[in-house]
Amino acid sequence: MNKTLLVTALAALFLGACGGSDNQAKSASASGAQVAASESALKSNAATDTLNLYVWSDYVDPATVEAFGKDNKINVTQAFYDSNETLEAKVLTGKTGFDLVAPSLSNVPRQIQAGAYQEIDKSQIPNYNHIDPELLKLMAQVDAGNKYAVPYFWGINTLAINKDQVSKALGTDTLPENEWDLVFNPEYTAKLKACGISFFNSPTEQFPLVLKYIGKDPNSSNPADFEAAAEAMKKVAPDVKRFTSSGYINDLAQGNLCVSIGYGGDLNIAKRRAQEANNGVNIDVLTPKTGVGVWIDSFMIPKDANNVANAHKYINHTLEPKVAAQNGNFVTYAPASLPARELMDKNLAADASIFPNPEVMANSFVVLPKTPEILKLQTRLWQKLTVGR
Repeated sequence: MNKTLLVTALAALFLGACGGSDNQAKSASASGAQVAASESALKSNAATDTLNLYVWSDYVDPATVEAFGKDNKINVTQAFYDSNETLEAKVLTGKTGFDLVAPSLSNVPRQIQAGAYQEIDKSQIPNYNHIDPELLKLMAQVDAGNKYAVPYFWGINTLAINKDQVSKALGTDTLPENEWDLVFNPEYTAKLKACGISFFNSPTEQFPLVLKYIGKDPNSSNPADFEAAAEAMKKVAPDVKRFTSSGYINDLAQGNLCVSIGYGGDLNIAKRRAQEANNGVNIDVLTPKTGVGVWIDSFMIPKDANNVANAHKYINHTLEPKVAAQNGNFVTYAPASLPARELMDKNLAADASIFPNPEVMANSFVVLPKTPEILKLQTRLWQKLTVGR
């Protein structure tokens, strides 16, 4: 893992056989294995009428899925997860039952090394050339040669507030200079707990944000830094109403939370739902100038996929600029398809919580993979923090 290259790419992205009987037997055996492998590959790439997706909730405009199914005479089924941990537990078994999944950058190398995925056949994806080249450079640091992962969306981990409830709880319309104080400073959480605070239910997402807040490297490999981050969260954990990685969307939209950490797109979905319901809930998605967490989600084909040809067709479909823009408008994330931004709703294309400005990005970080030792430590610390609160 080359962290420097990752950070540099991030900055660029946002700125714009011999003879003999034994040998003959071995050769025959090898040929048999190759034939079997070829037959298996042909079978998995054979035309079918099914596609099974395992993706994040609220991650695609249903109309684009319906159109894909209708145009290609394919029955598409979807199942959903709300954290990278849930997805990883499934793919590492090697028996997912799905044809496409969408893990985040931080989990990709570990899953590739475990042999969880099939290589992508780019010749089956004509729209591959629409992908932002800077995204491909970034992903190449965790997927050499871009063999397994095809970028779909990228976005930020940030926070949103119910402006009226927060103003009432704090007694002022003025937010702290570092807006992360709202969720990590006990002085503020003590005042906001009555109206509801929500944290990620994912150590992979939550720890880097806290590490950054307390002045540590968000991608630290120092156990002491994680102990310090856990202590910082321990001070505010009693004030947290929910630990969830998806349920905050409706809770925020319905006024049941006043501050929520979440994925930027999800927070914008909550804002839109409140506006559509005309329920008086006034949500503001913040992009703290002190920085946010940045992620990339990519489509990947599990080793046990049975409808590989359809998986490639669907990836190609999502990279079509008009389709990518339609999904971007619905999900409120930034599409991997570079031309799609110009086709998106102009207000969304100019929204800093979807396409952050250079000042925010200069202070932000990419969530990188962790060592097995750090993964075990953060999981243990997380369980200690969240179980039996």
